[in-house]
Amino acid sequence: MRPTLVKHISRALLCGIALTGPIGCKDFLTEQAPSNLTPTSFYTIPDHAEAALASVYDNLRFMGGGAGIFSSNWQLLEALTGTSTTETAQNSDLNNLYGLVHDGNNAHVNNYWNGLYRVIAQANQVIDRVPGISPMDAAQKTKILGEARFLRAQAYFTTVQLWGDIPLITKPQTAASDDFLPTRSKVEDVYKLIVEDLTTAEKAGLPWMDVSGRVNLAAVKTELAKVYLTMAGFPLGKGAPYYKLAADKAFEVITYANANPSVINLFTTYEDLHRESTENRLEHLFMLQYNTLVAGNPMDNFYPNFKPVTYNGPGGTGSSVPTPSFYNSYEKGDLRAKNQDGFFYTSYYTNGNGAPFDLGAPYVFKHFNRTANGTAGTAGTRQNNLNVPVIRYAETLLIYAEAQNEVGGPSQDAYNAMKRIRDRAKLETPALGAYTQASFREAVWRERWHELAYEQITWFDMVRLRKVYNETTNGFDNFVGHVNKSSNNALQEKHLLLPLPKQEMLNNPNLRPQNPGYPGV
Repeated sequence: MRPTLVKHISRALLCGIALTGPIGCKDFLTEQAPSNLTPTSFYTIPDHAEAALASVYDNLRFMGGGAGIFSSNWQLLEALTGTSTTETAQNSDLNNLYGLVHDGNNAHVNNYWNGLYRVIAQANQVIDRVPGISPMDAAQKTKILGEARFLRAQAYFTTVQLWGDIPLITKPQTAASDDFLPTRSKVEDVYKLIVEDLTTAEKAGLPWMDVSGRVNLAAVKTELAKVYLTMAGFPLGKGAPYYKLAADKAFEVITYANANPSVINLFTTYEDLHRESTENRLEHLFMLQYNTLVAGNPMDNFYPNFKPVTYNGPGGTGSSVPTPSFYNSYEKGDLRAKNQDGFFYTSYYTNGNGAPFDLGAPYVFKHFNRTANGTAGTAGTRQNNLNVPVIRYAETLLIYAEAQNEVGGPSQDAYNAMKRIRDRAKLETPALGAYTQASFREAVWRERWHELAYEQITWFDMVRLRKVYNETTNGFDNFVGHVNKSSNNALQEKHLLLPLPKQEMLNNPNLRPQNPGYPGV
């Protein structure tokens, strides 16, 4: 028996004897178990900082969590857009989102709120505790804090767009915290923190790209450009100065990409968008990291309803499938709508690698992993390690094209940015002189709808623009009154914001009142 173990056992026996008498071993009873980690004992060495940051990245995957039968959290941001529908209709919460009759009891709404605030809480710990770690390399510390600031900003950006006025929490909380039951802060105050976090991250010495999947400078600058673009529109309506900020920031990424096309660029083929070997590279500026050893890709609800498209045989749920009207709205000859070459597929191989068969309808191919599921003559691995894209260089180009047009009309650079998206799709683009500011604006919006579809981006465009793409007219309707083709129900004013989760409002009365148009508590 080791001497140290004998020592502690002997001491425990002595204390047990002493407890029967007038004197106890107080110092022994108050000792902390060395394995019982607390924020005070944990944040002491650089490895702790890296581990804490890893927990923030891990929590980003909440969007892939389950939301009841045949549904995942991420479907919240697809069902509302009207560009998808369901073949199963067995999840009442998802059905309510498709039908625009959701309320504060909706599982997806609750899960998104909790998931986002969990990311914020973890990031707050890193931002608050890591500065006190010493000794620690200054550059490493600055980089970690920059990454945490980006992740907090991104979470707050999503939250404020979904709910409007929200609690703004920037410090770790305990039950004794003054703001343990926080009130809601104004939208403008939330955006102020978002911009502050992103501009701090921008100066953190991050590399332009990072093939490990960590936050990089291209992602930070594109996210900041997107924030400025959103601030220019609704609900803040900051207009021209913020369109210029958005254009300038996006152009910084474009300038770097033009000088370093092997580092940042568009992929040559759409297949590269969902290939494991191209993850975190070139066009993928930021992705959610997935590996079956920890968590497999969560986009299976895009798969057809129990059709044998994977090496596992019949599976999938078809609980998010394209509406025929949206699929048919792609221009004739658009490669993005071509079977298996673009974002959709209308046929595949039996059990992934067998005889071809017709699917009978278009399905989303954008997140389909041939390595895992199989392809012609090649069996699948059944290991879906495909990452989920969050920021692509294609979006950087479209942010620039839209923002620059708002600054002074369709310039050559703005035109070139949009044309690159259409060139890859094998589409002809009218000459620059054929566009007015208004017609170029809608041309860019159409590219956003068709290029960024099914990446949980479209809903945010609808809210900031107060416009929705009409697949029938190829134009844009006002948000309020637009009829979603998925349900033939019209969007209302209240749909610009989500309802606050009912349970959160019961737990914290300071969140009241409920967002307009939804049942209160």
